[in-house]
Amino acid sequence: MTEFTSLYADPDAPALPSPDMQLELSRAALVVIDPQIDFLSPQGVSWGVFGKSIVEHNTVAHIAQLFAAAKAAGITVAVSPHYYYPCDHQWQFGGPLEKVMHNLCMFHREGPLNVDGFENSGADFMPEYKPYILDGKTIITSPHKVYGPETNDLALQLRKHGVSQVILAGMAANLCVESHLRELLEQGFEVAVVRDATAGPSTPEGDGYLAALINYRYIANALWTTAQTLERLSRA
Repeated sequence: MTEFTSLYADPDAPALPSPDMQLELSRAALVVIDPQIDFLSPQGVSWGVFGKSIVEHNTVAHIAQLFAAAKAAGITVAVSPHYYYPCDHQWQFGGPLEKVMHNLCMFHREGPLNVDGFENSGADFMPEYKPYILDGKTIITSPHKVYGPETNDLALQLRKHGVSQVILAGMAANLCVESHLRELLEQGFEVAVVRDATAGPSTPEGDGYLAALINYRYIANALWTTAQTLERLSRA
C-alpha cells in the first residue's frame, strides 16, 4: 500500500461514514483524464507546476498500472482529453489556471480536424499509455474545455456502454479530476477516485493536491490507492 506523508494521510478517527462502494466489473469503467505529455512528462509545459506532486505520488506509473489492469479485467476504458484549438485562444475571459494554460499553449492543436504536428506534442498521449488508448476499444471522448465533462460526450459514452460505476484517475487533482468527479456524481454515477493516480499543482496559492484530497474525502463514493484498485479489479 502506498505510504503517504502526514500531510496527506487519512485521519486516525474520521467523522464521516464510509460509502463502502462495491466494484462490479459488469457496470464499471476506468476513466483517465488528460493522460497527456503537457501534464505528465518533464517535457510538458506544466511540469514546473505539477512535477513535484507527480513524482511524489508516482502518478505516471500508477496510471499505467490502472490501464493494464482495466484491460485485463475487460472493463470499459475511457479517456477524457484536453485540447485547445486556435479559436479557443480567442476567448475573452477566463480563470487563473485557464489563463496559465492558454499562455503556455498547453494542449495546443492546429484545429479539430488537423493533426499536423500532433504526434509527440504536448497534446499527445504519454507514449507508455498509447498501447492501451489506441487499441481501437478505448473511448476517446471529445475534449473538455475548462475542467469538467459538461462540454464533452463522456457521460453519453459511459451510459451507451452500460456503465454506472467509474474509477477515476488522471490530471489534475483539484482541477479536471475533481470537476469530473462532481459532474459524474450529479449525473448519477458511483465514483471512486484513485488518490495516487493523480497529482496537483504546487504554487504559492496553495497545495492543489491537498485541496482535492480533502474534497474527495467529503464527496467521492470511494477513495482508493492504486494497489487497492488493482486488488479490486483482479477479484471483482
